[in-house]
Formats: sequence, structure tokens, C-alpha cells
Amino acid sequence: MADVTFTDSSFDADVLKSDLPVVIDFWAPWCAPCRIVTPIIEDLATDYAGKVKVGKMNVDDNPQTAGNFGVMSIPTILVFKGGKPVKSIVGAQGKESYKRAIDEVLSS
Repeated sequence: MADVTFTDSSFDADVLKSDLPVVIDFWAPWCAPCRIVTPIIEDLATDYAGKVKVGKMNVDDNPQTAGNFGVMSIPTILVFKGGKPVKSIVGAQGKESYKRAIDEVLSS
């Protein structure tokens, strides 16, 4: 399971002030591609435990944050480092695409 469920109210503390890079899966329960990505995100949470905070944000329940970061399509995966979005992947991808993005952020 993904480490965290992010919300509009917890976003500042959980993401912007995080000491670790943060991977957020913006999703909705009705989105079929989002359901395909869920097990991949859960695997990434395990693979990067202690190095990256991985979680999900339901865009229906948390429209403010999704809007603030221009999330127009889901699934959208945003990677934050130092409180700023540094990578964005829109649409369902394979695990290697997400790993490559996370590894790039970790090595920068």
C-alpha cells in the first residue's frame, strides 16, 4: 500500500515540508487507468521505502491541490523535491517509467 493518502489539508506538511522526495499519484476511483497504476505505485512505495515518500491523492476529494498544480488528466504522477514539483508523468505508464523518473530526482 502507498505510504500516505495526501489531502488538501495535509499537503503542506506531508509534501512541501518533506525532507524526502515525494511521489504523488493523482487519481480517482472511477478512473480505469488509475486502477491499473495503483499496484505499480504500491510497489514503488515498497521499493523506495526510506528514500522517497509515496502516496495517492484523490482528485475528487481534493480538487484544490490538483488545481494548484495543473492536474488536468489522471492518472498524473508528480514528483516533488524540496517542496517543488520536479517531474510529471501523465497517463498510465509501466513501472520502469516511474522508476526512471524517481531515480533521476534522487540523483539530482
